Amino acid sequence: MKSELFPEIPVIPFEGPQSRNPCAFKHYDPDELVGGKPMKDHLRFSMAFWHTMNAGGTDPFGAPTAIRPWDGETDPMRIAELKMRGLFELTGKLNIPYFCFHDTDIAPAGATLRESHRNLDHITGLIKQLQQDSPLQLLWGTANLFTHPRYMHGAATSPDTRVYAYAAGQVRKAIEVTKELNGENYVFWGGREGYETLLNTDMKRELDNLARFMHMAVDYAREIGFTGQFLFEPKPKEPTKHQYDTDSATVHAFLQAYDLLPHVKLNIETNHATLAGHTIQHELQYARIHGILGSVDANQGDTLLGWDTDQFPTDLYTTTLMMYEILKNGGLHRGGLNFDAKVRRPSNTIRDVVVSHIVGMDSFARGLKAAHAMLQDRALEGFIDTRYASWDEPLGREIQSGTTTLQSLEQQIIDLPQFLPDSGQQEYLESLINGYL
Repeated sequence: MKSELFPEIPVIPFEGPQSRNPCAFKHYDPDELVGGKPMKDHLRFSMAFWHTMNAGGTDPFGAPTAIRPWDGETDPMRIAELKMRGLFELTGKLNIPYFCFHDTDIAPAGATLRESHRNLDHITGLIKQLQQDSPLQLLWGTANLFTHPRYMHGAATSPDTRVYAYAAGQVRKAIEVTKELNGENYVFWGGREGYETLLNTDMKRELDNLARFMHMAVDYAREIGFTGQFLFEPKPKEPTKHQYDTDSATVHAFLQAYDLLPHVKLNIETNHATLAGHTIQHELQYARIHGILGSVDANQGDTLLGWDTDQFPTDLYTTTLMMYEILKNGGLHRGGLNFDAKVRRPSNTIRDVVVSHIVGMDSFARGLKAAHAMLQDRALEGFIDTRYASWDEPLGREIQSGTTTLQSLEQQIIDLPQFLPDSGQQEYLESLINGYL
């Protein structure tokens, strides 16, 4: 039997809603059929390497608190190997089929880009070796273009061409590794692609350069035969005051303006929607109705805090409405539900990490079943159909045909007595959703 890094963590069983075992699923049964499809195919869970294996429990006011098996190790490559083995062990015990990473999450950066590439190649070889005895697959890869000081002014939007070229080298390698590991997606996250002040910013040049950068990435991917899906992740602020990927609608407009729409869909995060002043349902629905919903970073934020807290999803109302939009999208297809989430600083043991994933997976399982039942009953659709019924009547059809004018519409209602539209019944609809929960 192979040695374990986390012998205290068992293989997590499904025990059902009555279980009080914190290390057991209460609602997530991967083989349970929902709408004729197993839960595991609806949900396609993924573990985020950066939070699960790298987060040390730091915050702006405190040092690391996490207790991990590699504490005390000093060789960066040895630590990277242990973390990767730990990821495979935890995903196996949790029955999570996918993982995601940034390049510098899994392999330490070298003194030069060439050395960084060598380190990444070594860890890529280890991943391929570990995959021989594991079903774990790569949901998506990406490059970290925001942590190193060289990226303080951005990467693909940097005013310095050397930084732009360095970022290009990182992305080229990250796409190559994603392909080598049969990754299903590649993500662009513009962590610092924005500005702190317009007083020193040439916005048009930066947007043009960002689009040019993304086109080069798409061209390279096709050149090497990468057939995965490209994803762009919206986020409005933090770390920069304004980021060019503010929300789904802004990214959609950018993709349209620069002819990237055929190649790129969206990876949408719950906490980023909050920072943009939207609900996650809004962001998912906008992407869905425009055909660009690709994947989801599944977490939640704290409404009392104004930053990206990346907490594990526990709000059943939110997970239900997320799955409602995802089911209406026909699923996430090549995408998945990636737990871009971390435990709170005082939750410093690996058991806390495991329990957090269990709670997140159970929350989405409950949301899936509630959303499916709502769609089966047409609980919201029936109400919406009635609310917009006048658009299926003669006047509505005439307007939608494009044959009306302002004058012709005025004549239709010029002698109509004063009236009010019907109630929107928001509170009733909210109570309806509560009933499904």
